[in-house]
Amino acid sequence: MHIHNRLGMIEGIETMMAQERRLEQVSNNLANVDTAGFKRQSVTFWEMLYQVDAERQRVGKALRVITDHQQGHTQQTGNPLNIAINGEGFFRIQTDQGVRYTRAGNFELNHLGQLQMPGGALVLGDGGPVVIDGDNFSIDQQGQVLVDGALVNRLAVVTVNDLTAMIKQGRNLFRLTEGGEETPARNFQVLQGFLEKSNVDSVAEMTTMLGLQRNYETQQKMIRTIDEMDDLAVRRVGRLS
Repeated sequence: MHIHNRLGMIEGIETMMAQERRLEQVSNNLANVDTAGFKRQSVTFWEMLYQVDAERQRVGKALRVITDHQQGHTQQTGNPLNIAINGEGFFRIQTDQGVRYTRAGNFELNHLGQLQMPGGALVLGDGGPVVIDGDNFSIDQQGQVLVDGALVNRLAVVTVNDLTAMIKQGRNLFRLTEGGEETPARNFQVLQGFLEKSNVDSVAEMTTMLGLQRNYETQQKMIRTIDEMDDLAVRRVGRLS
């Protein structure tokens, strides 16, 4: 069976590029192993048939980023501004670009007494931004916000019909793409004084990184071999002529 050297080179380069993308994703996961509410991502690639020119087709590789929404470990902190969701759902967050979603509950208060994420994005309740204007406040398991014993708001905890419609945007936020629809979450508990940790398994990510590095080196060797074969063919043709 004759294998075209140029095609072999293209296949090797495409595979190396895919491995580089996966390695970047693993590195990002490891960098966020201690980030509250962070959801790990992985990159998969699959073969697809596309038209090279009018006469032939070839198989190429496409990449897809997958977010693992599995809940991370819940850790008690004792800080009343730390809030975790046990179960399904996301906090609704108001940003300059519109409503976004997060599982990170490491909140703080701004000068107006509004509950916000680090960076200033406001935490939303059923009645708008959550405002803590009083000496004592608490949040029960249903997300009801009580200030000095009075109910002032309820955290807007929502879920979506399709988790693949949730796209990471940075700052530990997700945006909902077209086709995605939010609905009030039902199967959850709000835990005040707790934080959901990252769902990254550092040992598993390191193992994956080592495997990717070995695969990358294998592709490098394959490309080097093909290049040597091309060089040998050119030199032999030159001598025959």
